[in-house]
Amino acid sequence: MRRYSRKIWVGKTAIGGDSPISVQSMTKTRTVDIDSTVAQILQLEQVGCEIVRVAVPDELAAHALSSIKNQINIPLVADIHFNYQLALMSIDAGADKIRINPGNIGNVENLKNVLAKAKYNNIPIRIGVNAGSLEKELLKKYGHVCAEALLESAMRYIRICEEFSFEAIIVSLKSSDVKMMIDAYRLIALKIDFPLHLGVTETGMESIGLIKSAIGIGSLLQQGIGDTIRVSLTADPVKEVQAGINILRALELKNENVTVISCPTCGRMEVDLFKIIKEVEKRITNMKKPIKVAIMGCTVNGPGEARKADIGIACGRKKAVLFRQGKAIKTIPEKDIVHELLKEVTVY
Repeated sequence: MRRYSRKIWVGKTAIGGDSPISVQSMTKTRTVDIDSTVAQILQLEQVGCEIVRVAVPDELAAHALSSIKNQINIPLVADIHFNYQLALMSIDAGADKIRINPGNIGNVENLKNVLAKAKYNNIPIRIGVNAGSLEKELLKKYGHVCAEALLESAMRYIRICEEFSFEAIIVSLKSSDVKMMIDAYRLIALKIDFPLHLGVTETGMESIGLIKSAIGIGSLLQQGIGDTIRVSLTADPVKEVQAGINILRALELKNENVTVISCPTCGRMEVDLFKIIKEVEKRITNMKKPIKVAIMGCTVNGPGEARKADIGIACGRKKAVLFRQGKAIKTIPEKDIVHELLKEVTVY
C-alpha cells in the first residue's frame, strides 16, 4: 500500500496524494544558453519527462527562466544553492517550484524570505537535503554523514516552514550511498506526510548508476514510499527519464506504454532474437498503449510467457508462433517476425 501524502501542485502537475508517481530530470546545459536548454527540455518531454529542473547559479540564469518557461510544456523547477536571492529572482521569473538545499542556503531569515515570496506566488518548495552538503553542526554532532543526520537536517527546515504556515513542501534526502538513502527515506516517511522526491544522487556513469538507482528508488517504491523520482546519471538526461519510467514499469506503477519482456537467450535459440528485440523496442519506445509484449527465443518458456502477454511470440527454428491474448494465431517466418509483431501491437 502506498504511503499517504498530501497533494502538492507543481504547475499543472500534482505530486503526492492519489497522483501517479511522476518522473523528473535536470538539464545539463548552461541555463543561460536558452536555446540549448529549451531544446534539451523538449527532448525530455518527448520521452516522458513530467517535471524538469534547471541550475540557477547566478542572476543571468535566473533571468533566463522566463524565456525558457514560455517555450516548454512541463513545470520548470529552479535549483538554488548558496544565494537565497536567486530563489526570489527565480520566483519572479515564473519558476513553478524552487529547490533549496538546507546545507548551504544560509540562515533562517534567508529561508523565511524565500517562503514568504513562494507563499505569495502560490508555488511549492522542495527541501532537498544532500549528504554531500550537510550542515557542519550536524556533521560534528553525528561524527559522520548518516541517515539520522539527513533526517534531522530535513526536519529542522520542515519545522521552520510549518511555523511559518508554509505547507507546500516536497522533501528529498539524497545520498550516493544507496543504503543510507533508503534508511533516511524510511525514517522520514514515519514522521511527515509531505510528498517525497526519491533519488540516489551522484550515482556515476550509466552502467553502475542505473543499478544503484533501481535498487534505491525501486526498493522504496515497493514499500509504498515515494511520490516523484529522479534518476541521476553521468549521462544524457534522456536516459535518466527512460530509466525512471522503466523502474515504474518494472513495479507496475506505470503502464501507459508498451512493456516488452524477453528471454535472456541461450544455446537453444535458433533466430536472431537480439536483432528482433532491438528493432521492436526502437519502434515502440514512445507508443502509448498499456499492453505487454513477450518476445521469447525458444520453446522452453516461450509459449507460456507469450500466452500470458497481450501479444507474444515464441520462436523456434527460423520461425515463430504468434500469440494474441493467450491464443496461438499463426506461425510466421523469421524475416517477418518484426513486421507481424508490430502490426499486432498497432491494431491491438
